[in-house]
Amino acid sequence: MLEILVDADGCPVKQEVYRVARRYGLKVTVVANSQMFIPDEDWLKLVVVSGRLDAADDWIAGYVTKNDIVVSGDIPLASRCLKKGARVVGLKGRVFTMDSIGDALATRDLMSQLRNSGMITGGPAPFEKRDRSRFLQSLDGIIQDIRNGK
Repeated sequence: MLEILVDADGCPVKQEVYRVARRYGLKVTVVANSQMFIPDEDWLKLVVVSGRLDAADDWIAGYVTKNDIVVSGDIPLASRCLKKGARVVGLKGRVFTMDSIGDALATRDLMSQLRNSGMITGGPAPFEKRDRSRFLQSLDGIIQDIRNGK
């Protein structure tokens, strides 16, 4: 059965995932480094992993299977999940594919180097209402593609 896995620490779109999953009758696993509130639903579970830096990423990458959907802003995790045949959508609605992940990883590394050298001091743009809308549209599109065998 199709499952949505959420890299939950710092994820601003958990409520949107719950709403979409409820509509389509999908299971959701929320993976976090600490306890958090989730609605009391049969189709929704919370997995709390150790406080180790990449523990949630490692759990998701180890658990995910083909055509599961991963919700994460972590590009290296996205790459690991894509290699296992999962679908991945970023927090602002960017759909990662095997064709796009190489560029995303390279850009991430470049931006990290620029931040470390002090050439860039700001972080990502703030999360906005249109990001939430784009995320919902992308998640819905991925579910439709999977259901239609694409």
